[in-house]
Amino acid sequence: MKLSKFCSEDLIIFDLKGNSKDEVIEELVNLASRSKLVKNEEEVLKDVLEREKLVTTGVGYGVAFPHTKTKAVKGIVIAFGRSKSGVDFDAMDKKPVYLFFLIVAPEDAIGAHLNVMARLSYLMKSEKNREILLKITSPRELLEILDSVE
Repeated sequence: MKLSKFCSEDLIIFDLKGNSKDEVIEELVNLASRSKLVKNEEEVLKDVLEREKLVTTGVGYGVAFPHTKTKAVKGIVIAFGRSKSGVDFDAMDKKPVYLFFLIVAPEDAIGAHLNVMARLSYLMKSEKNREILLKITSPRELLEILDSVE
């Protein structure tokens, strides 16, 4: 499975403006709504924020995976954002988050949703990959890195 099939160059931003968890999530949902698979941006935002209240998706090492399953999308969508200054995202290691992968999936996409999350987690376990993502400037490069996961 190539992760780039869930993302596209117009769903990638290298300079997030948000300074808080909610601002970043709102910015990422707005970005994701460029996808034709997103039927209702407001509902996606509400669902991502509700999911985030359960437990933080800031996994540590400067990475967060805000996500939800929702009726408001017709397929899995990944939006990527990078913050130059870092954001307090209540990460498990209490450090700022710089790399954000928003994952939204239809409510019935249980297996595929988990597979996408697992592949992104595996990709971000690598310090080398995280360092590359902090420096790249081309959306094409990001998509190539997403597809490097076996």
